[in-house]
Amino acid sequence: MQVDKLEKLIPEVVQKLSKLKSGETLSEELTWCWGSFQNDNNPVGVIEKGQAALELLKEAREKNSKAVSKKLVESLEKALN
Repeated sequence: MQVDKLEKLIPEVVQKLSKLKSGETLSEELTWCWGSFQNDNNPVGVIEKGQAALELLKEAREKNSKAVSKKLVESLEKALN
């Protein structure tokens, strides 16, 4: 997990998720997990919710390629690995 890249990506991912109807709850959970990670440095929640966000973004991109940028999906994928 690349913390410095995630720090820049999380706000963008959260914003995109909140625009997707099916991602509103996940955006809130990811925001909470990121805040928790910054306090305790335990990455489990960030990784779990980040992977779920990645899957949701990929699905949204398959349905409508303009809804989610390819760069966002690829950047999140790299940052989580």
